[in-house]
Amino acid sequence: MTATGYIPLQVRPDKKGLRLRLQVSRAAWITCLLPFTGFVFCVVWSLMYNFEDSTFTHCKVENFLPSISAAIGNYKTQRFVWGTAIAIHAVPRFVFAALYRQYYREILNTKAQRLATLACVLNVMENLALIGLTFITSAYNYSIHEKCFMAFMVTSELYMTLTCYLVWRERRLPADNVEARALRYKFQLVAINMTSFAVAGYFFIRHNRHCEPYIYSAFAFFEYIVVLTNMAFHTTAVLDFHGRYVTVDRDGFETSS
Repeated sequence: MTATGYIPLQVRPDKKGLRLRLQVSRAAWITCLLPFTGFVFCVVWSLMYNFEDSTFTHCKVENFLPSISAAIGNYKTQRFVWGTAIAIHAVPRFVFAALYRQYYREILNTKAQRLATLACVLNVMENLALIGLTFITSAYNYSIHEKCFMAFMVTSELYMTLTCYLVWRERRLPADNVEARALRYKFQLVAINMTSFAVAGYFFIRHNRHCEPYIYSAFAFFEYIVVLTNMAFHTTAVLDFHGRYVTVDRDGFETSS
């Protein structure tokens, strides 16, 4: 890595062949920015070029925001951008699940290792569900899309909650200042996420029962917050892995400071 910090990886030959050394926090930023950028693009593009159609509901009342499903899945341009972002970020997400498993082995009590494995499994399942609901849109197959969405929500909520518990109650190594800050952010994001999910559910039910103007937009707004806080929660990996590098060669990968 250069002194300016603009080159996040090194590739060099050794006895094992080529080895790639990557700063984990930089990889986390790049991985999390992909879906965030894709999400923002899809919403803005839908508002600019598909406003009438994307905000339309069966109630035929005025709205000013599209739902996430409409913004990312109903139009060719948005589907391409969102699908590309999710496809590119998916493999690093699986790698980060493995990195977190190694991280938990280092910092957590022995008795918590099974829960740590469960957390990593939930992380992988969340990623798989996200891939499913991205590439199987509601317009193509609503039933499967709905199941993928439900799986995504359940696994993401369980993963975030379990992660907070593990790094709060089951540590055997004390957290440094950066890791302690990451934990504070995790708790705050989970609280906002769950509150927003409940409020979004309220507005969704109210919209379907009463067909009031702008209520579906309120649902969409809180739905955005649910997704954005989930992305932000995963971005705390930047702090969890601060100062760490992952080295990849033909035998696999390992992390180091």
